[in-house]
Amino acid sequence: MNERPAKAADVGRAGTGARPVHTGTGLTATTAVRYALVPVHRLSLDTVARRSGLHPDLIRRLSALGLIDADRDAAGHLVFDPTAPAVLARIQRLRSGLCLNYASIGLVLDLLDRISLLEAALRATGTRSENPPWT
Repeated sequence: MNERPAKAADVGRAGTGARPVHTGTGLTATTAVRYALVPVHRLSLDTVARRSGLHPDLIRRLSALGLIDADRDAAGHLVFDPTAPAVLARIQRLRSGLCLNYASIGLVLDLLDRISLLEAALRATGTRSENPPWT
């Protein structure tokens, strides 16, 4: 679950460069390298808890389960992206609206992210399917 696609906010803050990587099969793959252009503002655990309305222990648990991305600062405290309250709201909507457990929420989030990437790729190519979207 840690292999989430890049968020639109991440792309705007960081430049990317493609770097060829040689695999043992004779094929060449390309990896993206990100360079921070500006310092990224991070939110503390207390700030995220206050903005999302959730208890800090629940946020720690969701971070340990890999449902929300968190890093540690120099003092060892959890810090989050500015989008963390929105991600937590999405998790809570899935939990309460669909009565999903946290393991299945991770799967649903990964599938929703994958669907978003595929829809964006279709929009970028200008290709439309014959069928209307199911959503």
